[in-house]
Amino acid sequence: MSINKSKSAFRSIAEVTEDLGVAPHVLRFWETKFSQIKPMKTKSARRYYRPDDVELLSLIKELLYNRRYTIEGVQKLFKNRTLKDILGTEIQKDFFEEETPSLEPNSLTNAVQKAVNNLTEIKNELLALAEK
Repeated sequence: MSINKSKSAFRSIAEVTEDLGVAPHVLRFWETKFSQIKPMKTKSARRYYRPDDVELLSLIKELLYNRRYTIEGVQKLFKNRTLKDILGTEIQKDFFEEETPSLEPNSLTNAVQKAVNNLTEIKNELLALAEK
C-alpha cells in the first residue's frame, strides 16, 4: 500500500512502519528511548512523522538491527547532539522545493550510510579528545 507522497510530506505511523519494516509498537517504544524523535500529534493522538523523523528512525533501525548497537549504545551516540548533528543535514528542508523523484532503489540506504559516517566521524573526534 505504498502511497506516492512528496518527500517532504508528513507520514502516518502506518506509512513509516511499512517503509521501515518495523511494528508500530517499536516506533512508539523508540520515541520513549530517543528524545530526538518528536512526531506531530493530533488532538486524537495520531502521530505524523516529519521527513527528518523518518530519516532518524531509519538511522536508529540501521544502528540497532544491522550494526548491532544496543539501545544504550545508540543513546550514547546521540547524547548531547542536535538532530542536525546526528543526521548531518539541514533540518526540515524547504517543503515547497521542487523535487525530482529518485529512481535509485538504494537512496535510503545511501542516506543512512551518510548519517552513519557522520556519527563515526563524531565518535572518532570524541575518542581523540578523550585521549588527550
